[in-house]
Amino acid sequence: MCLGIPGLITEVEPVDGLRTATVDFGGVRKRVCLAYTPAAGPGDYVIVHVGFAISVVDAAEAERTLAVLRAMDGVLEQELNP
Repeated sequence: MCLGIPGLITEVEPVDGLRTATVDFGGVRKRVCLAYTPAAGPGDYVIVHVGFAISVVDAAEAERTLAVLRAMDGVLEQELNP
């Protein structure tokens, strides 16, 4: 499965000329490319798909989506740790 997962940007830094971020997915942190969401910054929630933030979402929408994914047994863990 390959879902877009919402996560919270905790830190932004350039890596090899690309704007990247550390994104927290409920305790699991991953490095994410921000090339498609240039205005996103620390404190913003983004939808992440295959290592790229593809859109910015508000906190309420992110929490609703995470709740649905958590209700699907093992889906969130599988997406974050393939």
